[in-house]
Amino acid sequence: MKFTKMHGLGNDYLYVKADALPADAAELAVKYSDRHMGVGSDGIIWILPSDVADARMHIFNADGSEARMCGNGIRCVGKYLHDRGFVPQGTQLLHVDTLSGVKELDLAFDACGRVSSVSVDMGVAVVSAPLQLPEQGLSCVPVDVGNPHAVIFCEDAEAVPLAQLGPAIEHSPLFPGGVNVEFVQVMGPQELRMRVWERGSGITMACGTGSCASVAAAVAWGHCPDGEPVTVHLDGGDLLVSVDEGGRVTMTGPATFICDGETLD
Repeated sequence: MKFTKMHGLGNDYLYVKADALPADAAELAVKYSDRHMGVGSDGIIWILPSDVADARMHIFNADGSEARMCGNGIRCVGKYLHDRGFVPQGTQLLHVDTLSGVKELDLAFDACGRVSSVSVDMGVAVVSAPLQLPEQGLSCVPVDVGNPHAVIFCEDAEAVPLAQLGPAIEHSPLFPGGVNVEFVQVMGPQELRMRVWERGSGITMACGTGSCASVAAAVAWGHCPDGEPVTVHLDGGDLLVSVDEGGRVTMTGPATFICDGETLD
């Protein structure tokens, strides 16, 4: 299996271009995502043909579970398609089919004509009423941005025991299918600090959809203005996210190649 390793702000995946999704895609994700016995990644993203877009992406987390959407991952797919020549050089708009629908990508280029950053129309975020997490003594704001998130506003994101609270909330009976968990500190009207526990992958350095969910929740509850870019500080760097008055989310951030490789078995 030939793969390319890429990351968006440290949220790293193995990317495999193929004609079809293999039957053992989940098992491959578990095997090769292992950071000691495998290549090491937050999962595998398959780039496949599509009848309705430039490509289709399927995301398998490090535990083998399938994700509907990945914000950092889709930016890397856009860079891969352009910089590897699967679309004409200089193409600015791409469309990628996901389990959460077709997303439009707006590419930005460096001086050498390579993709440096990508803006993604993430669709409309659905922000629900707060839920109490009685076992943790916390309140969360459920947000759907193509996959489920539990956004928890806190005084100090750095002080949160993420490794303990993350898995407990991910598997809470309030979220039968599991949930991504974000702890968010409001640093200003256009500035958030976020740490994330990703469903199926654990602690990651960044989460694109989690950043979108966090800003959507912050806008809904009056912490941030709608229609203005909000900087989300993640462990791996910063994303810019804006949410318009109708709830439509735009996310902008980098995408980076790491290496190419080939498995031997």
